[in-house]
Amino acid sequence: MARQSIHNRRAGRGSTGGGASWISYSDMMAALLLIFVLILTYSLYQYFTMLETKTAELETQQKLVLAQQTLLDDREAELGVLQISLDDKQKELDAANARLLTREEQLALLQAQLGEKEAALTEATAKLEEQQIALAAQARRLDDLVGVRTNIIRDLSASLTAADLKAKVDANGSIVLDSAVFFETAKSEIKEEGKALLDRFIPVYLNVLLSGEYSDYLGEIIIEGHTDSTGTYDNNLKLSQQRALQVALYVLNMPGLSTRQRTLLQQILTATGKSWADLVYDENGREDPEASRRVEFKFSLRDEDMIEEMQRILQENDLE
Repeated sequence: MARQSIHNRRAGRGSTGGGASWISYSDMMAALLLIFVLILTYSLYQYFTMLETKTAELETQQKLVLAQQTLLDDREAELGVLQISLDDKQKELDAANARLLTREEQLALLQAQLGEKEAALTEATAKLEEQQIALAAQARRLDDLVGVRTNIIRDLSASLTAADLKAKVDANGSIVLDSAVFFETAKSEIKEEGKALLDRFIPVYLNVLLSGEYSDYLGEIIIEGHTDSTGTYDNNLKLSQQRALQVALYVLNMPGLSTRQRTLLQQILTATGKSWADLVYDENGREDPEASRRVEFKFSLRDEDMIEEMQRILQENDLE
């Protein structure tokens, strides 16, 4: 009992000391806890404050991002429109390039054609110049020939008048001799009266035509026989040819011809019969048989065929 009492007292003293220590520890722990809580609370406050700030900043950033996104979307939309416009422009450009290429091809073709036309024009111009030179030369020859024919007609008329021969030279240089002087009706033998006329006429005629002034221009001397319309054309054709031939042969064999005259005549003298193909009519339009029965002496100049062809071409050009 005594031990127990002592133990209890010891225990009681020990408990009182331990309790005080515990209280002090507890207070310290409480203080620490309070400090921790305060720190935690402050930390949480700081955290939430910072969180709110960051949240606000984030929202602001999000708004900025949203605004930027909206702006970007608008830009993308504008870019899409511009891309569509660019595509359209590209298509137009491609089409324009295609047209340009086609135009270039056409231009190249036209240039080639133009080159050909220019070459043809140059060639045609050269030919035209040659033709103009030739035409000018022909015109000079024509003027010469016209002058020569005029001079021959003038000299023939003067020579026949001087020889007292009543043969008339017309505007073409033809001389008509009355057939009745040369031939009996339906005959082709030359009468003495006709021979006498030829003996007077031919020397005068040839002295002009075969003179040195005109012989180089002379192309042909033609003796034509003509009849009236009595009888058939065939018989009159034979008769007119025979009469023209007899006159031509008489002229070629005339003793008074010089060697030069005879040689020239053999080269240019021809005889032809016209039957009644070229009748003569009086002022009333009726046939004049005596005038129709005739022998004509004609001449042509060397270039007259060429001149007639040139005149025909010029007339055709005038018609065009």
